[in-house]
Amino acid sequence: MDRESDHGGVVTYVYKQDRGGPMGSKYRRQALDAIQAKCKTGSRIIREGEVKGYTSVGMGTIEGTEDEERGRRWGIQFECKGSNNVDGKGESGQP
Repeated sequence: MDRESDHGGVVTYVYKQDRGGPMGSKYRRQALDAIQAKCKTGSRIIREGEVKGYTSVGMGTIEGTEDEERGRRWGIQFECKGSNNVDGKGESGQP
């Protein structure tokens, strides 16, 4: 869990485009499990997409590529069902 509040949060995970992309990543299931553990009454995804990745300095396998190995990360922003939204209204839109 990268960011967390009482009402939801953001989880991110690594993926490789040539290995199924973000939807085919073996880490997607772990991210969804973390959301389910946080939101016992269910959740809804607000948005998801690629987030800033990281560079593995000195980790390249070919000489001269040490700074070119870049990890890609996918983020899922979610809200727990039954929690109050930012505007103070619940799921039904009523205060």
